Amino acid sequence: MRLYSTLSRRLEELASDKVRMYVCGPTVYDLIHIGNARPFIVFDALRRYLESQGREVIYVQNITDVDDKIINRAREEGVPTSEIAARYTEEYFRDLERLGVNRPTHSPKATEYVAKMVEFIEKLIEKGHAYVVDGDVYFSVASFPEYGKLSGKVLEELEAGARIAVDEKKHDPLDFTLWKAAKPGEPKWPSPWGEGRPGWHTECVVMAMDILGMPFDIHAGGSDLIFPHHENEIAQAEALTEKPFAKIWLHNGMLTVRGEKMAKSLGNFSYARDVVDRYGTEAVRYFYLSRAYRKPLDFSDEALAEAKRAVEGVHNFLWEAESLPEEGEIPEAFSVELSSLEDKFHARLFEDFDTAGAIGALQEIVGAAHRFRQADGDPAGLRAAAALLRRLAEPLGLFQLEKPRVEGRTEELIDLLVELRAELRKQKNFALADRIRARLAELGVELRDTSEGTTWIFRI
Repeated sequence: MRLYSTLSRRLEELASDKVRMYVCGPTVYDLIHIGNARPFIVFDALRRYLESQGREVIYVQNITDVDDKIINRAREEGVPTSEIAARYTEEYFRDLERLGVNRPTHSPKATEYVAKMVEFIEKLIEKGHAYVVDGDVYFSVASFPEYGKLSGKVLEELEAGARIAVDEKKHDPLDFTLWKAAKPGEPKWPSPWGEGRPGWHTECVVMAMDILGMPFDIHAGGSDLIFPHHENEIAQAEALTEKPFAKIWLHNGMLTVRGEKMAKSLGNFSYARDVVDRYGTEAVRYFYLSRAYRKPLDFSDEALAEAKRAVEGVHNFLWEAESLPEEGEIPEAFSVELSSLEDKFHARLFEDFDTAGAIGALQEIVGAAHRFRQADGDPAGLRAAAALLRRLAEPLGLFQLEKPRVEGRTEELIDLLVELRAELRKQKNFALADRIRARLAELGVELRDTSEGTTWIFRI
């Protein structure tokens, strides 16, 4: 498999059988919005696909449970910061379940690693990469000549911009905080420089190094983290160890609303759980995975509704095919066609995890099955197509729903209404026939008129 690395700006081979992967996680001060969900879904799918190919994946995703946003939320509610962090950590994992995302192998919390962060900062100071001013500790960007290699930013241009808001404590406007001196009412821990708390950029470095070692295989997150967060992670880790921090850097594009980044600060967001409630888990996953992960993606109800229709269409094929009798044989030509589409599916994912192309291959399986059925193909061929589609789509978290079960004599009643509607159409009473169709649709039953008569299915 080859993946596009932001650091090298080219496709890199992922050769490890044991993949060590770090994905930046949430700051737990509120529920996650649907834009936050994109990296969680995309990199969950990558992890699951690698596992389906026989690779072991150690998947680490941090929990930032000490931060200015958490402190501000705690003040607003008049409760301890630990209560806010615990509440929204729990809600985060509930939202992962709603999104069909598997839990990480490790979910380290920043507050559990403060002692190791202090040790890490001490070593940076000893090597001349950091300095102390009035209880704060800053990283010296000038001490790391490769600063900017991930983002491609030029130091001189960064410095010109940084001078607009100069912090007199810093030796250089680009220097960033490793340790913040304690302020009244804020959480704090002891350190050689006085009580305080770690900076965000240091938290991820220490947790990743401790659990995965260096260099680990994949570091991933949203493209908004490239600078300064991930750039600052590289500076700290590589300045201290003098070896690469991570081999491949993956970044997904931002979710936008009418071309503007979705953000809580802008008020143009929807909570992830609300979107899932409206459209369903698989529709949300399809929405993200049917697009190239590195490109920006615009959010709209129309786009989610389209994704829901696509998911329903595939499930309707699956349920129909799986209800057929287990009889007949699979023609060799159709078997070869299915095998070719399976190869196409994997080829797309092996080239920079092209989930859009892979989903296209899955839709081609549905199309091939429809053509096979129209040519009076045996049920065995249709059932084989359905089984293949489910197997391939499982790592993507798609097309796994079972046909809804009905209680009592519901199916007989629907069949009776279908017969009644057919009789009304013969009598040219189209108004009442259309009313039956519309009312059944409201109840989740879709009628399909064909040359051989009317069939019906349950919609998701």
